[in-house]
Amino acid sequence: MQQGDIPITLTYWLLALIPLAFILVLLVWLRWTAAQAGALGFFVAAVIAWLVFRSGFQVISIATAKGIWDAIFILYVVWPALLLYEVTQKAGAFEVFRIGAERYTRSRLILVLAFGWVFASFLQGIAGFGAPIAIVAPLLVGIGVNPVMAVVIPLIGHAWANLFGTLAVAWLALTRVVDLSNPSATAFTTAVLLWIPNLLAGFTIAWLYARMKGLIRAIPAVLVISLVQGGGQLFLSRINPILANFIPVTIALGAVLGLERLPLYHQSEPLESPIFADKEAAEEAGTKEKQEMPLNLALSPYYILIVITLAGLVVPPVNEVLSRIEIGFSYPAVSTGFGVTRAAEESYGGFAVFAHPGTFLLLAAIAGYFIFKARGMYEAEAERDILKGMGDNAIPASIAILGFLALSQIMDHAGMTATLALGIAAVSPAIVYAFFANFIGVLGAFMTSSNTASNILFSPLQQQTALATALRESSILAAQGAGGAIGNSISPANVVLGTGTAKIVGQEGEVLRYTLVWALLAAALVGIAGVILSFT
Repeated sequence: MQQGDIPITLTYWLLALIPLAFILVLLVWLRWTAAQAGALGFFVAAVIAWLVFRSGFQVISIATAKGIWDAIFILYVVWPALLLYEVTQKAGAFEVFRIGAERYTRSRLILVLAFGWVFASFLQGIAGFGAPIAIVAPLLVGIGVNPVMAVVIPLIGHAWANLFGTLAVAWLALTRVVDLSNPSATAFTTAVLLWIPNLLAGFTIAWLYARMKGLIRAIPAVLVISLVQGGGQLFLSRINPILANFIPVTIALGAVLGLERLPLYHQSEPLESPIFADKEAAEEAGTKEKQEMPLNLALSPYYILIVITLAGLVVPPVNEVLSRIEIGFSYPAVSTGFGVTRAAEESYGGFAVFAHPGTFLLLAAIAGYFIFKARGMYEAEAERDILKGMGDNAIPASIAILGFLALSQIMDHAGMTATLALGIAAVSPAIVYAFFANFIGVLGAFMTSSNTASNILFSPLQQQTALATALRESSILAAQGAGGAIGNSISPANVVLGTGTAKIVGQEGEVLRYTLVWALLAAALVGIAGVILSFT
C-alpha cells in the first residue's frame, strides 16, 4: 500500500473531511435516516475522489466492490440477528423477559448495567462484529427501556472490549501490520487506556438511568464490575492478550449476580428513570403471578447462541474445523493519479462462514423457532409476520451499511483517509500528537465500523509518527487501539444494527447525539492519559 503524493495542505485536508462531516450533519442535525445519509455520503465521496483526488473509474469501482463485500460480512450479522429478534418477539418471549427480570431483582439499575454493560461486554468477548448490539438492544427493549436508549447503552457499554475482545482479533491485526519493539509493554499500556472507557461506560449508563442520583447509587457496583473487567484485562494483558478480555468479562457475569444479592441492589430504587418507555406497563407485568411461557423457555434461543458460540470460537478443535472454509474475492491492483496504490489481493476480506457470528445467530434463530413452534407459542401465519418484520427493518439497514462501507473504501483507495491522518500528524507538536493519536483510531473505527480495520489502516502511520517525534511507541500504538475501541460506539454500521433490532430504523441521529458526546469525552480522557504515559 503506497500513500502517493497527495499534497498535505489545509485545502486537501478539508476536502477529504467533507464526506464524514456531511454524514454527521445529515444524521445528527438534519435527522436524516442512515440509509439516506449513507447513500448520499457515498455519492459525495465518489465525486470528491474523482474530481480532487484523481481517482478514476477503476479505483472507484474496485473500492465500491470491496465496500460491498465488507458490508456483506456485517449484514450476515444483521439479518440473522433480526430474524432471532422476530422469532423471539412473535413468540411473546420479550414480555416474559421483563417479568422474569423483575422477579429476579427489583433493581432496574442493576438490570440495565447487567444487560447493557456486563452482558454486552461478554458478547463482545466471545463474538463481536456487532453481535452485542444486535442481541442486547432488543433485550433492553424487552425489559421496558426506551428503544433509543436501548441502542445507546450497549454501544457505550461494549466499546472498551473491542480490542482484546473476540479473542483479541483487533490486537492481533495491530501486531501483524507493525513490528512492535516491546509487545508486552504495548499490550499492557493499551489495557491501561482501555480501562478509562470501561469505567466511563459504567458511570455513563448509571447517569443515563437516573442522572446524578443513579450515578451515586451505582458507584459500588460500577467500581466492582470495572475492577473485574478493566483490572482483569490489565492483569492478563501481559500473560495472554488473546484471553485478556474473555476471562474477565466471563467472571464479571458472576460478579453482577453477586451484586444483585446485596441489600442496596436487591430492591427497587426510589428513583425516577427517564430511560424506561412504559413504567406502568412494566410494573403491571412485574406483578403477574404466573407466565404462560417459562423464563428458561423464553431464553432458550440465547442459551443455544451462547453454547454454540463458545464451542465454535473458544474450543480449538471445533474452531479449527469450522474455520477451514473461507470465502473471499481477488481484486487487481489500482492506482490514483497521485500515485496512491492498493496492491492486488488474492482473497480480500476472506472469512470463515461457519465460524462467523452470523452463522451462530442463524442457528440460534432456527432452533428457537422450532422450540417455540413445538410448544405452540405462535399464532396463525406467524412465519409470514416473522419474515416481513425482518425484511422491513433489514432492508433500510442494509442500504445504510452498504453506503457507509463503500464510502469508507472509496476514501481509503483515493488517499482521503491517509490525508486526514497525515494532516493531523503534520501540524501536531509531539505533546499534541500524543493527545490526538487516539482520535485517529476513533476516526478509523468510525469509517470502517471495525477496530481491526482501523488498526490495519493507521497503526503503521502511528508507529512512524512516534519514531519521528521521539514519542514512546507503546503509548502511541496503545492510543490507536483504544481509540479504535471507542470509535465503535459511533460507527454507523453498529448504530444501524442497533436501530434495526430495536425497531427504530431512521432514528440513527438520535442515537448518535448521545454516543458521539460519550466518544469525544472518552477520547479526550484517553488523550490526557496518553500524554502522561508518553512523557513519563
